[in-house]
Amino acid sequence: MFGISFSELLLVALVALLVLGPERLPGAARTAGLWIGRLKRSFNAIKQEVEREIGADEIRRQLHNEHIMALEQEAKNLIAPPQPPAPISEPAASETLVADTPAAAQPSTVSPAAAMPIATDPQQPPRAP
Repeated sequence: MFGISFSELLLVALVALLVLGPERLPGAARTAGLWIGRLKRSFNAIKQEVEREIGADEIRRQLHNEHIMALEQEAKNLIAPPQPPAPISEPAASETLVADTPAAAQPSTVSPAAAMPIATDPQQPPRAP
């Protein structure tokens, strides 16, 4: 982590043994271990709190942006309200077809009796239309 090799750690341990002596060295090592553990926990807690704050700030920023967008849309609607679509004045397709077709080709109205097929059975006389 810090780029300390085993030989450097051994040198620090030897100096600590000479300075503190064999009686106080175990207590000093325990105290150092406790302090290192506390520091790690503190750094992790701070890191998690910062990450939560960043997430909360991001959510606040997103909500603020959505609010601004809604206000902008409302202002646009007040300035220029959306226009309803204009009614289409073009004739319907069936009207266009009838109007463009020559009079001779247009279908004529036929009575239902005349539209019935005439029987061609030789045993029955033909019906008059």
